[in-house]
Amino acid sequence: MQKLIDLTRPLVALEKKSFPPALMELYRIIAPEVEFIDHKGGAEIMCRLFGCTAMELPEGEGWAEENVSLSSHLGTHVDAPWHYGSICAGARARTVDEIPLEQLFCDSVVLDLTEKRGTGQPITVEDLIGALDRISYRIKPGDAVLIRTDHDKYDLQDPMRYNYPGLVRESSLWLAEQGARVGGTDALGWDRPFPVMIANYRRTGDRRFIWDAHFALREVEFYVVQQLANLESLPPQGFKVAFFPLKLVGASAAPARVVAFVGD
Repeated sequence: MQKLIDLTRPLVALEKKSFPPALMELYRIIAPEVEFIDHKGGAEIMCRLFGCTAMELPEGEGWAEENVSLSSHLGTHVDAPWHYGSICAGARARTVDEIPLEQLFCDSVVLDLTEKRGTGQPITVEDLIGALDRISYRIKPGDAVLIRTDHDKYDLQDPMRYNYPGLVRESSLWLAEQGARVGGTDALGWDRPFPVMIANYRRTGDRRFIWDAHFALREVEFYVVQQLANLESLPPQGFKVAFFPLKLVGASAAPARVVAFVGD
């Protein structure tokens, strides 16, 4: 008997005016804009369609529905190689609808990097090796490596949520070189926070600081899954995860319902 553990961040509509102004550039990947049509509104639509009256509907109610505006990178989502560039490993990069589902149903391992929570620091190759050693695990081809930072525990409007640790070029490529196919994180992003990368670039003028953990993956096909949740509910190893995105044709990413399958 397997237990299903939902690793997907709930999508909650937030009042834009209540969102911290300093974080407003991130709003589009944090909260959907939702128009809620209640049963009264649905009745009006149905009456127009059928030419009936509301009295002819059960309790005078029609259907409920929602109109949703969202970024393809909103909430828990799968990044396709097309997100990092038009070319990946010397060939045209895949869009999200072109990723074979078989490559998104993976044996998975959780690496506990919570000691870096709230620091904005890089997650290095040494950090990854240390976390693997602590659970006596060796990455094998096709694995998904899930980085636990516990940043999903902060409120969406708490600035601390956005000061997460992130991968750098060397550690991002190292995971792929070990055979991992998917890299996931419960942080907002795979790289370090944008304010950190921007400050480093402006201080040094070194373009290597520009989105380096993502841009590194132009060299090897590797899928990134961001804004996971509940990684603390998983064992360190010995389970599978399905990372199945919406089939959004031609897109660089798509929101996904990510579910772990854990044995008793």
